[in-house]
Amino acid sequence: MEIGVFDHLDRGDLPLNEYYEARLQLIEAYERAGFYCYHVAEHHSTPLGMAPSPSVFLAAVAQRTKRLRIGTLVYALPLYHPLRIIEEICMLDQMSGGRLDVGFGRGSSPAELIYYGTDPDNAQAIYEESLELIVRGMTQKRLSFSGPTYQFTDVPMEIEPLQQPHPPIWYGVHSPESAERAARRGLSTVSLDPVDMTQASANRFREVWREAHGDRPLPKMGLGRFIVVADTDAEAQALARRAYLRWHDSFTYLFRMNNRTIRYPRPPTFDELMTVGQGVAGSAATVTRFLREQIEATGVNYLVGQFAFGDMSPAETHASLDLFTSQVQPAL
Repeated sequence: MEIGVFDHLDRGDLPLNEYYEARLQLIEAYERAGFYCYHVAEHHSTPLGMAPSPSVFLAAVAQRTKRLRIGTLVYALPLYHPLRIIEEICMLDQMSGGRLDVGFGRGSSPAELIYYGTDPDNAQAIYEESLELIVRGMTQKRLSFSGPTYQFTDVPMEIEPLQQPHPPIWYGVHSPESAERAARRGLSTVSLDPVDMTQASANRFREVWREAHGDRPLPKMGLGRFIVVADTDAEAQALARRAYLRWHDSFTYLFRMNNRTIRYPRPPTFDELMTVGQGVAGSAATVTRFLREQIEATGVNYLVGQFAFGDMSPAETHASLDLFTSQVQPAL
């Protein structure tokens, strides 16, 4: 069982310049804890995401760490020209010493795509075409392609990734169907869904993986959860309840502004989040028991914690993380 981090980089109370520095210091702590990878989300025009350019933020992370893998979860492909994202990925992989993992998606918020002049109804098709292009561009010296959206002829690929044939590719799964697609493509996955949905996706992923890849070892199959640890359950839950309200307000910000339905909703309170199993706040013993049960139920091999969110202060986040790394992590 390896442990990683998922981070929306949602806005808190600090001025942005101080916020970025505090987050970079926290990521240094993730590396000291021996975590596997730091995954950052991409969002635009919303307090949910203060890393609208994940590549810029990850370039800074690459210089502040030496062993921790870094990556996106996910690049919103409809917002990128494929040639540009290929070059950014190759640069980051080279600058990080081959520590880059990349996740791709179609974008979870229609409003963010609309602000960029992209029709959300075309997002899935653009995602699929762009992903094919990006993989080709990372593995070929000259890129030629003819598709519905993009056409290229003999474009020189002057920058290549350090990892060959390319950095590991990730996908966020929300159903057995998406897990099947990821398995056939050989992708690593993360699920943020409740246990029953994650279990169904993970079971289908393993079935299709065996069909498509035989005895080849499974890639990372991740389970994403909000995690807060304190000396007592009451103390941890009080902190999580307060911080989660701020996070949830940011999470729903654009959907409320544009009167849209959230595709993958989250409960409005942390108590409800714990009830459906998508987060935990408690003592080290409580958190260990919760995570162990979920890991065993789903059969995943990678735990992805969301340790910093909402208005948690740097001191509160580090205190929670210290308890997790000293007591929960060894038990898992």
